[in-house]
Amino acid sequence: MNLPNKLTVIRFASIPVIIALLMIRSVSWLDYAAAFLFVAAAFTDMVDGKLARKHNIVTDFGKLMDPLADKTLVVSVLMVLATQGRINVIPVIIIIVRELAVTGLRAVAASSPAKKVISASIWGKLKTVVQMTTVTMLMLDGIFSLIPFPIIPIMVVAMTVLTVISGAEYFIQYKDCFKDY
Repeated sequence: MNLPNKLTVIRFASIPVIIALLMIRSVSWLDYAAAFLFVAAAFTDMVDGKLARKHNIVTDFGKLMDPLADKTLVVSVLMVLATQGRINVIPVIIIIVRELAVTGLRAVAASSPAKKVISASIWGKLKTVVQMTTVTMLMLDGIFSLIPFPIIPIMVVAMTVLTVISGAEYFIQYKDCFKDY
């Protein structure tokens, strides 16, 4: 297994630790630890793709599992934050539905006669950056609540809108994958 794929596996492995840290609400500094680990996991997302492209070691495993690791990381943390009342459940549901739909689209494309592997688009990458930034801010809501500007609600709206736009873009771009169904 090459290094970029190992980083993807590490990102998957970090998820239960981040969730556990977030769920222990009686110790406030654990939110900071969870946020730090989340940012480190998000950083591996940026690094693994760059390494794979730079060293020409892009694999189908990486193309499929890297976005799945990102989705699982973000959705898992958002679900915990929603149960804690730190984010409204509506954006979380929209994000979950989009992520499941795009994952389904990737499966349909991969099983199509053309055997397409859908790589992340610029909208998908922007969505991921905004999601990961917003999730980090939500985990550190105690700090961001001190800012006399509603930055977190604005970021949640931006995250949700980009999630919808990027999902629609994938379906428009790969609509031909459904012509045989």
